[in-house]
Formats: sequence, structure tokens, C-alpha cells
Amino acid sequence: MSEPWVPQTMHDHAVLRVLTSIRSMSDAMERMHSGMKGDMAMNASDLAALRLLVVRERTGRPVSPRDIAQHLRITTASTTKLLDRLVESGHVERRPHPSDRRGRVVVLTDAARAAFFRVFGERLRAMREVAMGYDEGELDVIARFLDDLGEAMDPPDVAAPQAPAPAV
Repeated sequence: MSEPWVPQTMHDHAVLRVLTSIRSMSDAMERMHSGMKGDMAMNASDLAALRLLVVRERTGRPVSPRDIAQHLRITTASTTKLLDRLVESGHVERRPHPSDRRGRVVVLTDAARAAFFRVFGERLRAMREVAMGYDEGELDVIARFLDDLGEAMDPPDVAAPQAPAPAV
């Protein structure tokens, strides 16, 4: 086991301050997501799938069941169960893929979209307000840092578990 890291320089202390702030933000995100799970009566995986759908919808990118499985790092069988729950609760619909007649895509229902933004909209507005306090150069650095940090914490070469399963 490695020894705990002890900051030695001013730069080290600045790094520690950033890491402590990230931990605080992570805790706040966890509390926010926990509240949203209760407000929307769903588990963490269900909510994570809805967040993926919201983000992809804003960029116009369709979401396949396989995309959800990879994002959540769950098997296709687990994804089928998750989607069955979300369809049954009226949060998503399975539709034919727009360009691949063999494939399916998952889309938010209008009711789910409204519920998501009813629950999350005020928090998004507050986060946007904080970001508006920074200039473009600062925001570029923040975005690059967060992207790099996300990649360090979740390297892309880690594959989701795959198991052959019937089409979802």
C-alpha cells in the first residue's frame, strides 16, 4: 500500500485544495441525485439512463440499448430489465432506429422530460449561473480540467460487461 500523499509545495497545496473541492462537489452531486431518485421514484441506474438520454437528446444523438449498457457498464440482460421498468413507468419508449431498420433506439417520453426538468431544472439554472461568472478562457480551462479528470477516473478502455442477449 502506498503512503498517504503529503503536500510539500504551494503547488501541492493548491492541488489538494482542488481535490478537496472536487470531493465536496461529488458529495453535493450525490445528494442531488439521491433527492432526484426519490422525487422521480427510481433507482440510481434508472436515473443515470435518463440523464444519458437528456444529454444525447440535446445533441441530437440517438441512444441505443447498447449505448445505455456501455454507459452504465451493465450487461445487455440488465439493460433489458432497466428499459422494461422505464417503459412500464412511462419514462421511455423503444422505437425503431431512424437509419437501421434492425435496430432500436430509446427515447424519453414527454412526461419523463417534463418531470426531469421539473426536478432538475432549478439546479441546472443555479449551475449555469455559477458558470456565467467565469470568462471564456477560464471556462475552457475548467472544461479541459474536468474532461481530463473524468478520463483519468474512468478510462475509456474499460469495457462494459457484454453477454449475448436477445435484442432489447
